[in-house]
Amino acid sequence: MLFHVRMNVNLPATMPADEATKLKQDERELAQRLQHEGKWRHLWRIAGQYANVSIFDVASVDELHTLLTSLPLFPYMQIDVMPLCRHPSSIRDNDA
Repeated sequence: MLFHVRMNVNLPATMPADEATKLKQDERELAQRLQHEGKWRHLWRIAGQYANVSIFDVASVDELHTLLTSLPLFPYMQIDVMPLCRHPSSIRDNDA
């Protein structure tokens, strides 16, 4: 199942810099591992914002929920999820 996920990150201004740095490092490591595993298929930064748009390829809504809630920055995110399905006019056979 494919999902379009937008994540806006809002770290508290009062968060100590070393804590924020550690969270971001842990987030990067997990995101890259999930990309290598094929679960986090695409990841784009939104210019001028601390936000991203991603495409996840997971077996179920429950798996997506578990994955998103495992992100180190999850407590500081606003997340919008949209399930995706193949468009009948798409010329791409390999993007289901």
